[in-house]
Amino acid sequence: MIPKTLIIGAALSAIFIAAAAISFIWTPFDHAQLAIPNKLKLPSVTHWFGTDHFGRDIFSMIMVGARTSIAVAVIAVGIGIVLGVPLGLTAASLRGSWLDEVIMRSNDLIFAFPSLVIAILITAVFGPSAVNAIIAIGIFNTPVFARITRGAALSLWSRDFLLAARVAGKGKARISVEHILPNILNLLIVQGTIQFSLGILAEAGLSYVGLGAQPPTPSWGRMLAESQTMISFAPHLAIFPGLAIVLTVLGLNLMGDGLRDLLDPRIRRQVT
Repeated sequence: MIPKTLIIGAALSAIFIAAAAISFIWTPFDHAQLAIPNKLKLPSVTHWFGTDHFGRDIFSMIMVGARTSIAVAVIAVGIGIVLGVPLGLTAASLRGSWLDEVIMRSNDLIFAFPSLVIAILITAVFGPSAVNAIIAIGIFNTPVFARITRGAALSLWSRDFLLAARVAGKGKARISVEHILPNILNLLIVQGTIQFSLGILAEAGLSYVGLGAQPPTPSWGRMLAESQTMISFAPHLAIFPGLAIVLTVLGLNLMGDGLRDLLDPRIRRQVT
């Protein structure tokens, strides 16, 4: 039985993914076109979400901003998986060694600096951009996946089927790839979904303080930042990008919970 949270989360996520995909070929208006005579229009049949202080269509900007947020989050989570999973498998296979200590203490060091601080450091050197936001979020995701992978792998190393693999002459690296990784893949999928939602939230936060995607590329976080001085007389400038962030993160979190319930055999047995 498919959990309701998975269905609801997948539906919400699909809406924003579809909006991002459609924005490559169509938007109601050009998201970068300035139309000063139409500035600060309220939502209407013509402009569904109204217009901003430059007369740009907010609905079109949210559609294009969706692909910015999704692209940043996907690549950043991908960086975390590509770097973190091998590190976690290596640390687990060499438990108690100096390399295990180096990997895990390095992870602790990265955890001491939130993604915003890392982004500020990177921006100070290379300047603000979406690429630097991706690097900052990706660096922060790496220890997350490393710790999750190591913890899950350690619980498997004492299992009989791994002892049999070692008796058969397989090395630790081969065992990690052929036996451990497939058995923790479900956990990594769930964690990846959760980190994806956090990546979208982090991208919005970085853009809000000017460290994410730069104009003219739309960003939900920067739309919120630009609306804060006009929220008293044009609240729609903040309401719609704010709802986009909330619903997307909510959908991904619900989908992550639903995947956990679906893929975890212990929870599945309790439900049935």
